[in-house]
Amino acid sequence: MTPVELSRTVLRAVRRAVDDGELRVAVPERVVVTAPGPGGCGDYATNIALQLARPAGRPPREVAEILQALLLSSDGVSSGITHGATDGVTGGITDVVITGPGFLNISLGATASAAVVEEILRRGTRYGHVNGPSADFIPLYCPHEVRAVVVMDALARILQSQGAAVRTGCEKPLDPRWVDILGLRVDGRRMQDSPALPYYAVRPVPAPVDPLPLGRDAARWALLHPAGHDWPRITDEHLVQRESNPLFRVRYAHARTRALSRNAADLGFDAEPGDVRHDVAVLLADHPRVLAQAAAHRAPDRLARHLVTVADAVLPLLPAVLPRGAEKPSATHRARLALAEAAGTVLAGGLSLLGIDAPDHL
Repeated sequence: MTPVELSRTVLRAVRRAVDDGELRVAVPERVVVTAPGPGGCGDYATNIALQLARPAGRPPREVAEILQALLLSSDGVSSGITHGATDGVTGGITDVVITGPGFLNISLGATASAAVVEEILRRGTRYGHVNGPSADFIPLYCPHEVRAVVVMDALARILQSQGAAVRTGCEKPLDPRWVDILGLRVDGRRMQDSPALPYYAVRPVPAPVDPLPLGRDAARWALLHPAGHDWPRITDEHLVQRESNPLFRVRYAHARTRALSRNAADLGFDAEPGDVRHDVAVLLADHPRVLAQAAAHRAPDRLARHLVTVADAVLPLLPAVLPRGAEKPSATHRARLALAEAAGTVLAGGLSLLGIDAPDHL
């Protein structure tokens, strides 16, 4: 279940509470769901009960308890989403916990439905991108420092994926080696044609040493994976081909999914989206939210860490994708293959936004 679908599910719970006479309020147009805050739990949280408490004339916790019961009802909202056409995760909501004055903390099941996988495979590496431009124009500006320019470049890509118009500027012309090796570019220096225009200053902790000897992909990863306030480690560990290297795990997971598709074709069967219980399901459904949060917080590192999490979740699935021995391909094999291909697509799309290649062979 994607955040948008969960929002609609909570909204349906509010509407049912109103229809049943448990709440006397105007049904809002939308419900906002976010990652749980401090003291929260589960996959998502919403403060809708606090918003409705005053107009309902009820304590927030009472409103939360009404909605909690509806969301957990076996014949109510949660069962409705189990069979709905827009499900992201069948089984839907598995738990709802009330914390604080009335926050609803929602846990989701981990069964990937055909709908999410189909959407990923249909949209390809643009899964999680918004449809059409937004009204946002975001000028970015950074000092003449290699990490700052790399972070600004990745941030511009992520913001554009969320519909924003972006213009980048640097205080000095770029070092030609940054252009040739790291693939960097900027639109200009400070916005000289609009000197009063406000801009967002990209100022991460500078790279302690020159990252160029690592090459484009490893250098960009070394500068983007840590949070902007953390020191980046510029060492050969980003080049090693083993599990201790997060970049290798991400690219290896992607390459394995592509190899499985080739092997399945040799065996004469294709992917067919279906319901598969696996932890990677929720992560794939959550990808659009991660992109939105990375854009909103100006934090490409959030995307990088999400890709590592997806890779670590999908790798244990891959040995069970293909039939073994004389076993014939089943609907389960086809569904697992579709889930693996969807995960590989998310990994490739995420790496592309970071300016990093996702090779089909490693």
